[in-house]
Amino acid sequence: MPQTPPFSAMFDSSGYNRNLYQSADDSCGGLYYHDNNLLSGSLEALIQHLVPNVDYYPDNQIRKIAPKILQLLTEWTETFPYDFRDERMMRNLKDLAHRIASGEETYRKNVQQMIQCLIRKLATLSQYEEVLAKISSTSTDRLTVLKTKPQSIQRDIITVCSDPYTLAQQLTHIELERLSYIGPEEFVQAFVQKDPLDNDKSCYSEQKKTRNLEAYVEWFNRLSYLVATEICMPVKKKHRARMIEYFIDVARECFNIGNFNSLMAIISGMNMSPVSRLKKTWAKVKTAKFDVLEHQMDPSSNFYNYRTALRGAAQRSLTAHSSREKIVIPFFSLLIKDIYFLNEGCANRLPNGHVNFEKFWELAKQVSEFMIWKQVECPFERDRKILQYLLTVPVFSEDALYLASYESEGPENHIEKDRWKSLRSSLLGRV
Repeated sequence: MPQTPPFSAMFDSSGYNRNLYQSADDSCGGLYYHDNNLLSGSLEALIQHLVPNVDYYPDNQIRKIAPKILQLLTEWTETFPYDFRDERMMRNLKDLAHRIASGEETYRKNVQQMIQCLIRKLATLSQYEEVLAKISSTSTDRLTVLKTKPQSIQRDIITVCSDPYTLAQQLTHIELERLSYIGPEEFVQAFVQKDPLDNDKSCYSEQKKTRNLEAYVEWFNRLSYLVATEICMPVKKKHRARMIEYFIDVARECFNIGNFNSLMAIISGMNMSPVSRLKKTWAKVKTAKFDVLEHQMDPSSNFYNYRTALRGAAQRSLTAHSSREKIVIPFFSLLIKDIYFLNEGCANRLPNGHVNFEKFWELAKQVSEFMIWKQVECPFERDRKILQYLLTVPVFSEDALYLASYESEGPENHIEKDRWKSLRSSLLGRV
């Protein structure tokens, strides 16, 4: 099997080290080596190099290659289990596993364990998807609930969880659970709708069997709208100010935990126009702590401050002595954006037609780091009542948020007055 040297040895300061291609002595059948390590080659040559033949694995040496094939299949099913939601893939896996198992008893047990573990993972994913679908089907607009059952929605987040530190911990539970279901192959499927090395061939678009990435982004949006809803809903100004200060404390604790996704969702909700326009409410809020949080998540200079904080959390995780110190939950939309631009901004092939190892190494590096972060078990005790509220309580739509905002602090100009009248008419049936 080919070995890959450290990439620092492959690339000089000007990019790809093209001098390596000038030595015919280092080439072998379209593959290029440096210090006996495979460095590059055309896709066709790389595939041919991996195909068994008489020189590699003669037919009468099945016992010799069986452990290697079993190891490959085990790593594949553990790292990319969602590939096998495809019926053809599962059939091929079972067929190959049967051939290996027919050799020795030891192989048979290992094959059974591998298949059973894979089936358990896929069953767990199906159960998770059923829960998400159930939550989605029961979600309603909060304004609708208020109009039909005004007394049933008197609760707010503070009555359910008065301690902002506890809420931050429960948010971390939700984040880590949803992250745990995202597979590395989903990043590929999200961006590469065609064969990454052939623009004419459709490759991944028909193979996408999960939507965990989308579900996670939807959670971020829900949390943002939940925050805005909780702030805009109270009738009294002092209650709205109290709610803002509460969420500032929640966001601050999320930052301390390393839960940057919930942190950014909360900041996003507090910066929504229906909330930010409540000037009389904000005048009663001590905003110094919020200013610090906004500075940490400032998008200028490509989120420099956040990236610095993320690196600090990642370093803390590497040397952690407790589960809490291991928590790193990145601002997910930015992670997706980084991977997208890396994929779009770098060519899949080098000018000589060879595969761009450096690009795919960097992609793998980013996804691999994420895969480590998502495996952390949440150290905080679960509170089902708080989790149920966060996941299922109805939230305002954007129009309902504006209406609640105008009802709390009246319109300031003709544009806002016109919109207020329109919303009262359409949402409340009032003139």
